[in-house]
Amino acid sequence: MSSSPAPNDVPTIETREEVMFFDTDCGGVVHNIAYLRMIETARTRLAAQMGMQLRDMASTQLFPVVVRTEIDYRKPAKLGDHILIKGRLERLERARFWCAFEVVRAADDMLLITCRQSLALVQMPQGRPVRLPEDWNAKYTHLTAA
Repeated sequence: MSSSPAPNDVPTIETREEVMFFDTDCGGVVHNIAYLRMIETARTRLAAQMGMQLRDMASTQLFPVVVRTEIDYRKPAKLGDHILIKGRLERLERARFWCAFEVVRAADDMLLITCRQSLALVQMPQGRPVRLPEDWNAKYTHLTAA
């Protein structure tokens, strides 16, 4: 019988955004691409929790690169809404990892967006994918692919 991991065994992040005019169309509804910008911010902060600080990436030239995005637009956010982007590390594979995100309206906790992204670590300037760090497998055993 396997037990569920404790919540602190999974890197998580929560960021907050206010929907600005530049995020919306002429009807005041958030553009689909604006959600991806917000998710990018959350994912960058999640990566920092996992040991991938921006300055370190700049010096090592090792970057997490999105290779797949799955997104479901459930309800629209509108101009002036305050929204929360909740992200977590979801799964580890040999050379990829998955992050999951939910975007909710803060006022009523309405689920607006669900998103999953697959990422690979890429060594630049060669553009060569590398295996995930061994310590991730040790820290997040419960998230590794079977």
